[in-house]
Amino acid sequence: MRFLRQSLAGLFFTALAVGLLAYAGQMVFLAVEAYLNEDPRQRPAREREFSVHVVTASLSEEHPELVAYGRVQSRRRLELRVPVGGRVVSLSEAFVEGGSVAADEVLVELDPADARATLSSAIADQMDAVAEARDANRALSLARDELAAAMEQAELRTRAFQRQSDLQSRGVGTAAAVEEAELIAAQARQSVITRRQALSQAEARVDQAATRQSRAEIDVDIARRDLADMTVVAEFAGTLEQVSLVKGRLVSANEKLADLVDPSQLEVAFRVSTVQYARLLDENGRLQPLPVTARLDATGADLEAQGVISRDSGAAGGGQSGRLIYARLDRATGIKPNDFVTVTVQEPAINGVVRVAASAYGSDGAVLVLGEDSRLEVLKVELLRRQGDDVLIRGAGLVGREIVTGRTPLLGAGIRVTPLRPEAAAPAAPELIELSADRRARLVSFVEGNSRMPDAAKKQMLGQLEQTQVPAALVDRIESRMGG
Repeated sequence: MRFLRQSLAGLFFTALAVGLLAYAGQMVFLAVEAYLNEDPRQRPAREREFSVHVVTASLSEEHPELVAYGRVQSRRRLELRVPVGGRVVSLSEAFVEGGSVAADEVLVELDPADARATLSSAIADQMDAVAEARDANRALSLARDELAAAMEQAELRTRAFQRQSDLQSRGVGTAAAVEEAELIAAQARQSVITRRQALSQAEARVDQAATRQSRAEIDVDIARRDLADMTVVAEFAGTLEQVSLVKGRLVSANEKLADLVDPSQLEVAFRVSTVQYARLLDENGRLQPLPVTARLDATGADLEAQGVISRDSGAAGGGQSGRLIYARLDRATGIKPNDFVTVTVQEPAINGVVRVAASAYGSDGAVLVLGEDSRLEVLKVELLRRQGDDVLIRGAGLVGREIVTGRTPLLGAGIRVTPLRPEAAAPAAPELIELSADRRARLVSFVEGNSRMPDAAKKQMLGQLEQTQVPAALVDRIESRMGG
């Protein structure tokens, strides 16, 4: 009986479980069928809003900066060369790469023995030329005296001939005497011609002696100059570069020894585009003397030099574009010739422009401004300058409008946004109060006795409590924990 009762109970629970499973399956089937047969429901579309940063456009006066790159060079540079060759017998201690020399300092001396011998020979030739000139002048004086005597003798012979002719005409003289007197007169005239030729030769000799004397003086000057060129002297104070000389070396004529550079007269040459060059001109088309800053980027020690634009190149240069501009540098401490620097030119001021972040200006030449119902509008503007991460723009109806500072492809006209405006004012400084000695002692004792406070926070609070004036918020917080 007990077995039968347990068997019937088992069958009952089995039948009940099967029935429940069948009922559950039917409910699932009906739910799926109802979902499939149900008409689809459309949820109402919700407009998407974007959060954007905006700034209010306001007019201001801006000084744009033109950034270029250039190379530093010296306005005063001299190549040290020797016009004559010779052996180096003396060198200055400062005649090394980077050596500083003073004005009129003797830098290099060549062996002067040959130059002195040449000078002595030239002086001796000059003395010979002077002696020859004196002898020629004396010979000229004698030739003039001989010519005068010959002319006087010819005049006497001519009068004697005339006298014999008169006697013959009166019948006193003979024909033979007349012919003899005429022959003697002709010989006297021939002697005058000979003396004139001698005088001409004496004058030519004087001219030749003067020419020889002039050439001798020129040779002496050349020899003295060659002797002086054996010594190289610094024309101005500066620094030596590209030194290629040692003592005892044999140098040839016109060989380059070094470069002398004046480090106190530096300038920077930089190239700008034609459009940028036009901005630097005044109303008359002349280059303005605008201030310039040359910066040498060095890790941890950036060097700067102030200057002013001095001139521009006369031509664009073969294969080059734009214009080459030169700026004179003042107080260029640490900057040397051939340094590659960043040049910043402060352009003339521009009035009535708006300065915003460069990300606000789109490729379409417009900016997005906040309109009615917080929807975006497109506003065309004129781009005047790009200044690093900012742009200078100008446009009709731009003043007072709120401009989106960061444009993305998701933003456009008609899109509704949530504007994020910058804080109008900086956070106020914490209020400070002075504590009495008893009150300060109670606060310090409480902080030191608080074992649950971290050591770093405890040290910071004790440091603030030691000050003459203590933040009021800190005092209130500690006293609230003290219960008083």
